[in-house]
Amino acid sequence: MDKRYLNKMKDTLLEMKTKILENLAAESQEFQELIEDKDPKDLADIASDDIDRKTLEALGKQEVKTLRLIDSALSRMENGHYGQCMRCGEKIPKERLQAIPYATLCIKCKSSEELKNR
Repeated sequence: MDKRYLNKMKDTLLEMKTKILENLAAESQEFQELIEDKDPKDLADIASDDIDRKTLEALGKQEVKTLRLIDSALSRMENGHYGQCMRCGEKIPKERLQAIPYATLCIKCKSSEELKNR
């Protein structure tokens, strides 16, 4: 891959990483406020807060997973393996990388993986 394209993708990945970290920080603050809230509540409020906590935790887990994928992609850039399928070694099309900059599998291998998981 040419250097200009790699720099563009690196900027995209770093921007995504920054946004996720900002979201996690905001969610963490919201989660902390839910826990520290000591006002008297009725059962509906408590149930609602429990749902909010679970939603925040689920969102956080997905964002942490995406962060790991982004860090992995940045690492692959450093060692010259960015854009290479982790399973078959073929090049991942630029269109796929533009859609999912942290993709680890080519379309064929990803489709195969999804079929196995059904």
